[in-house]
Amino acid sequence: MRSVSTSRAASKVSAAPSEIDLTGRLRAALRACDERDELDLAALAMSPTEHDRLRDDWSLWARPDQLPPAGDWTTWLLLGGRGAGKTRAGAEWVKALALGRPPFADGPAGRIALVGETFADVRDVMIEGVSGLLRIHRRAERPTWKPSLRRLEWPNGAVAQAFSSEDPEALRGPQFEIAWADEIAKWRHAEEVWDMLQFGLRLGDAPRQVATTTPRPVPLVKRLVADPACVVARASTRANAFNLAPRFLDTVVGRYQGTRLGRQELDGELIEDRDDALWRRDEIDRLRLDAAPPMTRIVVAVDPPATSGPKADACGIVAAGVSETGIGHVLADATARGLRPTDWAARAVALFETLEADALVVEVNQGGEMVEAVLREVAPEVPVKPVRATRGKWLRAEPVAALYQQGRVRHVGPLSELEDELCDFGPEGLSSGRSPDRMDALVWALTALMLEGRGRPKVRNL
Repeated sequence: MRSVSTSRAASKVSAAPSEIDLTGRLRAALRACDERDELDLAALAMSPTEHDRLRDDWSLWARPDQLPPAGDWTTWLLLGGRGAGKTRAGAEWVKALALGRPPFADGPAGRIALVGETFADVRDVMIEGVSGLLRIHRRAERPTWKPSLRRLEWPNGAVAQAFSSEDPEALRGPQFEIAWADEIAKWRHAEEVWDMLQFGLRLGDAPRQVATTTPRPVPLVKRLVADPACVVARASTRANAFNLAPRFLDTVVGRYQGTRLGRQELDGELIEDRDDALWRRDEIDRLRLDAAPPMTRIVVAVDPPATSGPKADACGIVAAGVSETGIGHVLADATARGLRPTDWAARAVALFETLEADALVVEVNQGGEMVEAVLREVAPEVPVKPVRATRGKWLRAEPVAALYQQGRVRHVGPLSELEDELCDFGPEGLSSGRSPDRMDALVWALTALMLEGRGRPKVRNL
């Protein structure tokens, strides 16, 4: 790395003409430092005032998902995992509008609503928490918290009132310019409190609100996600890894990544089950294993597409095994879309060889002898068991779903895309209307292993 003189770095941070344009000038100076040593020297050349202002510039440090969206919106819904920085994003937005700080606001917002699950949550998280409003202000601009009045008062006259989701009637009467609603998926009277808040957002030229929450498929969250006036942003726990304890990432994130709970609480995904689906996520999660026990028989099932190309259905490729105790184990999902026949055949054979499987179970309704021929061309020695569908997908899937309900099937590790398909498969198929190729392959694999008789005993450790 080339050396840089202190004077050169210092020249990039010259004396500030005023407090108003200090932030913009500092940001421009840092952008001009194209290497780390220049950045370090430029920081050393800053005055204490410049250091304070630099730390205070949220637009410089925030991730894109933590910044308010552009455009004409009424509600900004930030769905985020645990520790993803939702609270900091909400607090910084309120701070910027209370102070009238560009580019977030043209002038201060005088009346603000802070709504949490309980009053204790508003106080402990939104106001006094480590990312709360009192912590993120510079001393000269810091508001005063008056617990007896449940009010936060800024030196410039802006006032925020605290409200609890346990008391919808408290929102009758007050009026606001902006609002911050935290953890709305946990609110006790969510719909009523939200509606009362909307009636109160009637001050200023363009009343706005931010809602920050870990998602749950509750009616209010689902309604906001579907609302065209609501802009939805998503943030994962891993996106905020720099500010989280390494042990948390290694243990909690590593343990739950890919499960329904992990996708909801860590990735900020809104995950729903269909009421009429054959499979349930809680059943799958409850019996999930981190590693497979020894298997007596393993198969790789292939549900080939009728055509090839980017618009074709996916080629379902799922591996499963059965243990000495007769329990089925779903081992891998190698399903892929847009592959040519020789490519999906090679993919299936590779999984077969990796797991030292006993057979390739292949549906031959689409392509018949051609499907077998493609597989034998790729690997002539691999035993191929052709199967033909004589009943509809729902009827074929029902006996396999019953195995899950009886607790006779385990998923080994997270298989998110496969599980999404299983838990979205109802009497009329998938909600998207697409072909359930992963599910089809799984059904063929477990049918061959558990519903059509057993193969030779051959115990392997995976």
